[in-house]
Parts: sequence; structure tokens; C-alpha cells
Amino acid sequence: QVDVAAMVRLFGYVDVTDTGFIVAVLTIAFNPFFWNVVARWEHKTRALSQTFGSPRAACYCLGAVILLLNCVRSHCFTEAMKSQPKLEGWDCPWTYYSGLAISAVGTLFVTSSFLALGFTGTFLGDYFGILMEEKVTSFPFSILDNPMYWGSTAIYLGWSLMHASPAGLLLTAVVAISYTIAVLYEG
Repeated sequence: QVDVAAMVRLFGYVDVTDTGFIVAVLTIAFNPFFWNVVARWEHKTRALSQTFGSPRAACYCLGAVILLLNCVRSHCFTEAMKSQPKLEGWDCPWTYYSGLAISAVGTLFVTSSFLALGFTGTFLGDYFGILMEEKVTSFPFSILDNPMYWGSTAIYLGWSLMHASPAGLLLTAVVAISYTIAVLYEG
């Protein structure tokens, strides 16, 4: 049996009706939905490749849009955290440095994934017909499926802990759920 008292107390700090919080949830959910819909549309129609003159140019443009959307998502996440109360018991060096360590591991996974896949491998090049010669199995793929998604989730978790933010923890759960749905859809 699960004791939900701690969760109830923790999320008593979160105003889910706050406009900034709602915008953060929407941007978190929108990003993987957007890139999956656009990538599948491109795969079926080749419309972006035709518009941009080549699959590679189209993939680079989509990648730039995805990066921009990720900046917007991170900004909305941070603003939603800052507008909500901190959990005072967590506003201490131990929690801060734990969050920093978790963010560092997440950054390692995201960065090493990008280096292993390259730009087109990271930003859906396979939907544009830009295929890698073989499946990437080196680190971090050798220890974790979808390391870019889980690394990104870890970065948000660490950021939330560094800010002692219950709202950030709830938004991190939304990130994890969005990525889980994306993995199911992509699989």
C-alpha cells in the first residue's frame, strides 16, 4: 500500500491553474508531438525536402525549429518553477548538489547521444531518408535506450532539485510521460 500523504503535501505547493504552469505543460507536451507529426508527414510526402531543395537542408531546418522549441520549453519550465513556492526543507546545499549531479549525468547522456548520432541522426534524419550506416550501439546507447530523452528528463529533474521546486518535479513528470508516449509512438 502506498502512503500518498507525502505526495499530497508536496503537490500542495503547486498551483496547477497558474497560467505559467499550464503554458509549461503545453510546451512540454507539444514538442515531441510536433516533431513526430512533422517527421511522419515528411516521410510520407517529402514535402519539406522538396520545399528546401534537399532532404539534408530540410532536416537541418527542422532540427533548428526543434532546438528553438526546446529553448521555449526550457524557458517556460523555468518561469513556471520560479513563479511557484519552493519546498523550504529542500532549499539546502545537499539537494542543490544532488540536483547538479543529476543534471550533469543528464547532460552527459544528451551530449554523448548527439555526438554518437550527429545532427541528422539526432534530428530525425531517417524520416528524410538520411540513414546511418549501422545502428549506434556505443555509449550511451550501450547502457540505456533513448538516452537523449532520459538525459533531458534528468536535466529537468536536477534543475527542479536545484531550485527546491515541487512545481518543477511535477513538470519533470510531465516531461517523462511525454517522452514515454513519444517512445511508444516512435517504436
